[in-house]
Amino acid sequence: MKEVDLYSFVYRGILTEETLDRAGRLRRNHFGEEQARVAQKSLSYEFLDPDLLAEAQRMSVVYAAIHAFENAVRKLVTKAMAEVHGENWWEKVPERIRKTSRTRMEEDAKFRWHGARGATEINYCDFSDLSSVIVVNWPVFDDLLGNMEWAKATLNTLEKSRNIVMHGGTLAKEDVQRIGMNIRDWIRQAG
Repeated sequence: MKEVDLYSFVYRGILTEETLDRAGRLRRNHFGEEQARVAQKSLSYEFLDPDLLAEAQRMSVVYAAIHAFENAVRKLVTKAMAEVHGENWWEKVPERIRKTSRTRMEEDAKFRWHGARGATEINYCDFSDLSSVIVVNWPVFDDLLGNMEWAKATLNTLEKSRNIVMHGGTLAKEDVQRIGMNIRDWIRQAG
């Protein structure tokens, strides 16, 4: 294929993708209005207090950001630890955290009818445990995060907001902005 033909082919493909997106194509991980309506019906939204629902929907945006961030930290910890310690990296995690995770996994396994938190032990750690894993294994994370006190403080601040949202509380606008700033700083630092 000539260079001009290849360019034309790729460009037509990009235009086709954009056209499909504008026409409303649903991507694999897309959760749109129709999926939201179906979920709301399944969850009996019509029986819930409208004011409480409005507040919950405002916090659901915060929840989504924290959820994605927390799992990104889990991925970062898993990847960094595996690169340094290999597939048995979990043995480098403090015993207290390993024991709690193991107990939670065993408890989840009893209820096969219900979805589980995840497939690996790190999915059963508390958010604060992720900070502990990083601190105990700081040489693994030093190049990624640069400053242990900053990393601990960032995760500690985010945990405070996380716990409020995850347990039905409401955050002020300033708290939401602080979450965004901390997530942005972490991602800029850790990639």
